[in-house]
Amino acid sequence: MTLTPDQVARIIGNQHHDPFEILGSHPLEQNGKTIWVVRSYLPNADAAWVVCPEARQEYPMQPVHHPHFFECTVDLPELANYQIRVREGDHERVIYDPYAFQSARLTEFDLHLFAEGNHHRIYEKLGAHLIEVDGIAGVYFAVWAPNARNVSVLGDFNYWDGRKHQMRKGPTGIWELFIPGIGEGDRYKYEIKNQAGHIYEKSDPHGFLQEVRPKTASIVTNLDTYVWGDRDWMEQRRHSDPLTQPISVYEVHLGSWLHADSSEPAQLPNGDTEPVVIVSELQPGARFLTYRELADRLIPYVKELGFTHIELLPVAEHPFDGSWGYQVIGYYACTSRYGSPQDFMYFVDQCHQQGIGVLVDWVPGHFPRDGHGLAFFDGTCLYEHADPRKGEHKEWGTLVFNYARHEVRNYLVANALFWFDKYHIDGIRVDAVASMLYLDYCRQEGEWLTNQYGGRENLDAADFLRQMNHVIFSYFPGILSIAEESTSWPMVSWPTYTGGLGFNLKWNMGWMHDMLDYFQMDPWFRQFHQNNVTFSIWYAFSENFMLALSHDEVVHGKSNMLGKMPGDEWLKLANLRCLYAYMFTHPGKKTLFMSMEFGQWGEWNVWSDLEWHLLQYEPHQKLKQFVQDLNQLYRDQPALYTQEFRQEGFEWIDCSDNRHSVVAFIRKTKDSDDFVVTVCNFTPQPHAHYRVGVPQPGFYTELFNSDAREYGGSNMGNLGGKWTDEWSYHHHPYSLDLCLPPLGVLVLKLTKTESAIAAAD
Repeated sequence: MTLTPDQVARIIGNQHHDPFEILGSHPLEQNGKTIWVVRSYLPNADAAWVVCPEARQEYPMQPVHHPHFFECTVDLPELANYQIRVREGDHERVIYDPYAFQSARLTEFDLHLFAEGNHHRIYEKLGAHLIEVDGIAGVYFAVWAPNARNVSVLGDFNYWDGRKHQMRKGPTGIWELFIPGIGEGDRYKYEIKNQAGHIYEKSDPHGFLQEVRPKTASIVTNLDTYVWGDRDWMEQRRHSDPLTQPISVYEVHLGSWLHADSSEPAQLPNGDTEPVVIVSELQPGARFLTYRELADRLIPYVKELGFTHIELLPVAEHPFDGSWGYQVIGYYACTSRYGSPQDFMYFVDQCHQQGIGVLVDWVPGHFPRDGHGLAFFDGTCLYEHADPRKGEHKEWGTLVFNYARHEVRNYLVANALFWFDKYHIDGIRVDAVASMLYLDYCRQEGEWLTNQYGGRENLDAADFLRQMNHVIFSYFPGILSIAEESTSWPMVSWPTYTGGLGFNLKWNMGWMHDMLDYFQMDPWFRQFHQNNVTFSIWYAFSENFMLALSHDEVVHGKSNMLGKMPGDEWLKLANLRCLYAYMFTHPGKKTLFMSMEFGQWGEWNVWSDLEWHLLQYEPHQKLKQFVQDLNQLYRDQPALYTQEFRQEGFEWIDCSDNRHSVVAFIRKTKDSDDFVVTVCNFTPQPHAHYRVGVPQPGFYTELFNSDAREYGGSNMGNLGGKWTDEWSYHHHPYSLDLCLPPLGVLVLKLTKTESAIAAAD
């Protein structure tokens, strides 16, 4: 015997921070030569032998201080890749000893970068990774839990017994262990004991896949097996400036865009094709479409509509369907609701091959309290603040990340990079940025703490956002980082080197609220609220804005877009066309939530399909065609997208005709000769002989008329266009005598100049 009872007891009681000191093989000097002592803790074993395949010998092990703690000596000069034969009742098995492998993959430099919050690809070191050590295949596990007393790996491979695979703690609080003989598809968790001995079973914070809810185990998987076919897209993106390109986004919740019959085969996370029973509140007989099925159905639909990007509500793993994905448990795990990680890669790949970018909603502002998640991870408030005045979102029942902690900041920054790196996404939309930036967000007096200067700004969160944006743009130029930020925090979409937060787009929540308030009014009252329409231009160029009509506007009793509009059905549709047309001609990139394109009547319901049956009716077919043509107009006219964030790209013709509720403006490219004129009539009253000033003479073609017959309008217009009159108006030397249709938006462009016609004659 080479151990004291106390040493054995520490292993038996799972109380040793480094079981490698006791278990595994250790050299001993005996009579001037080296022999080996092998120790193994084998709960439930009746007997054990050390097997040396190369020497073709077996050595019986003896119990030491405990019936399941075994030890033996091996008289060999070298001892490598030995095995242990274990007898448990009537069963025998042969295993490799995990404590025989010195498998540390984290270098001192890794640990240094992680401790200072700058290990950008920490996901390649922490988590579960398929590797070989000394020629033996297995899985390397590593997890950060600095305040834990002990950490073990649990899984099917050890019958979920935390005594069998105890991990070793490193100097920075990272626990690690290589387990030979297991592989892809194995389920696992971490058993974490705090200093008081309380046990927590946690999913892997860096796990790449989790079981389909309500199960919560992580699953070993390899993300590097998919063969991508989007090289041309990725190369083109790397050399592009998205801010000078048309961006119109179709926002989608994958779980409710469309469902399939549950009797149809579906793609399982492991690649099999079998009938699947989904535990949820879906309609009877319904199931989710898989990522591959969505690629076959959603991508052609979005391409037909003419959107440039698909934005997905969060696809990181989350336990509750009804959260829409905004309460994330597995930040590195693509949700298994719809298939495997490789299936999601296929979806993104197919989008790129069809010329469509993919944006993903990302939620670094808060996380849920679920016991298997990040909350109280190592028996302490590790990822969150300990003080609820900083660490708790009472409104949402969630916890706030501690952005001041380097390792937590590293976890999130690397996670943002991870989605670009492994899944080739083209952008993130960061959710609830305002909740991150303000310490008093949704908190009453006395429920929050000031920063070190006595202010309400969360300076640590702002620093984190700057770091995150700086990192992802450094690695992946040409991508999008979009802030859902609803306050007047300055320079959100300005570069970090100027002091900005580093996003390149910000949702314009002010425009959205002003426009929805305006369009919900009876048109007669709009003359008193002209400011709703025009105010956004006062600040339109202070940030790089995206105009968004998102999922938040069609839930919780707010009604869908058609239901918000006043009047009968014809007026509702005309108002909606007018709103969309103004949106697409107003400076700023565009986002529409699914169902808005065909005029769904009901609010969005996460448990149901969209109201696809409405497309059998002509008004809804025509609205869909209208959105399709709007996207085409937007993409065809550089004046509408090349200078969306520069004052030089916009000019009011008239913004003060509140008596008629009419506005007119010019959108320009850098070449001022390429421009379009937009005239909006926000009332059902048509106007004949309405004069609008223009800068150049010639024939102005009517490119677009929201009141056209093919869209369900009254078909009032200007017979294809109008010649200018040499009549100075609106501070311009020429003008057009137009017919303004009811609730109509006209887009006109100079296509024939008088000088060109004279030269041709």
